[in-house]
Amino acid sequence: MGMKAMDFSLINNPSICFPQNPPKLSSKPRLFPVRCSLNLSSDGAATGLAERPWKVADARLVLEDGSIWKAKSFGASGTQVGEVVFNTSLTGYQEILTDPSYAGQFVLMTNPHIGNTGVNFDDEEARECFLAGLVIRSLSITTSNWRCAQTLGDYLAERNIMGIYDVDTRAITRRLRQDGSLIGVLSTEQSKRDEELLEMSRSWDIVGVDLISGVTCNAPYEWVDKTKPDWDFNSDERDRETYRVVAYDFGIKHNILRRLASYGCKITVVPSTWPAAETLKMNPDGVLFSNGPGDPSAVPYAVETVKEILGKAPVFGICMGHQLLGQALGGKTFKMKFGHHGGNHPVRNLRNGRVEISAQNHNYAVDPASLPEGVEVTHINLNDGSCAGLAYPALNIMSLQYHPEASPGPHDSDGSFKEFIELMKSSKQAA
Repeated sequence: MGMKAMDFSLINNPSICFPQNPPKLSSKPRLFPVRCSLNLSSDGAATGLAERPWKVADARLVLEDGSIWKAKSFGASGTQVGEVVFNTSLTGYQEILTDPSYAGQFVLMTNPHIGNTGVNFDDEEARECFLAGLVIRSLSITTSNWRCAQTLGDYLAERNIMGIYDVDTRAITRRLRQDGSLIGVLSTEQSKRDEELLEMSRSWDIVGVDLISGVTCNAPYEWVDKTKPDWDFNSDERDRETYRVVAYDFGIKHNILRRLASYGCKITVVPSTWPAAETLKMNPDGVLFSNGPGDPSAVPYAVETVKEILGKAPVFGICMGHQLLGQALGGKTFKMKFGHHGGNHPVRNLRNGRVEISAQNHNYAVDPASLPEGVEVTHINLNDGSCAGLAYPALNIMSLQYHPEASPGPHDSDGSFKEFIELMKSSKQAA
């Protein structure tokens, strides 16, 4: 009723809203003088002003191709060199930050908005961050998650990891896709000239460098933690029998160990240089060769260890472990143009025709044409046709180029752990 009454009054009294004789507007534009005290230095920079309420560009990313990308810094400060790779994951940046396989690399996130969920102490994949730096488009100004314990910027600063934002990540990603992974230098030091940073990028190389020795554990230890019930999506297929597994730590992710433990494995984690003879003395039911960073050709000692174990226990290789198995079997590995990094890579299981969406993080691949007869390619990456999995039934070998634990997801490939259990079970029964 009130609304109707108001409408009626407007219709019958239009002068209430529209006066009969509105004031005349001058045809001359009105000028409003604005006073501004701006002092410019000889190079045109503003001086003598109060501190701006927003952050200005204070960092540079200099790539070996000569391109210079100005950005804003967060996390640690200083100068750092690394290989720039892009990751297409939409979520899980904390798991990416703590994945040891990123040692020596700057990770560029293609998802533009990063930091909105903050970080917590449950999603760590390793004891520390090993990557060289983080490159993102937009840094969230606030966090909104019930598990958040710290902001992303504070987290990186405490771990001495550099980060930059407000940089055109799409343009850099396109450059990496066209030209391949590039060496870059991140710097917040204004005293360093662009030419100096460019020379640093061109004089550093990641190929042929043993990065595993910097991320592996120092001594053997027992792993007992299982996947927490809140996150264990596949708890109905557990085997009651306990299997003893020796896991070589080439940069192993915690959730690989949690998934193995959840499937009924008693796990001993050993360093990358642990002698094969000592492993065989433990009489394991199976051996896991884990993921890890860098060039598999740079760690011949690891290849020799794999060779000594083959045929004496069932083995499961993941990522770096897959590549080391390829070399131990007589095959070759090669550096990919820009690698696979993300949580959305389609893989076809050639044995059953099933397509899995997988989490991947690697810059090297096994050349299937170089493998000896009897070695079976079990999985291929549907984006580029590269080898994504191997099997050699005669020696109880299985491997995947990607991450079946897939924390934070997807979980399409979790059944690979069950397959490893079956491999160990059949081996025990045949013994």
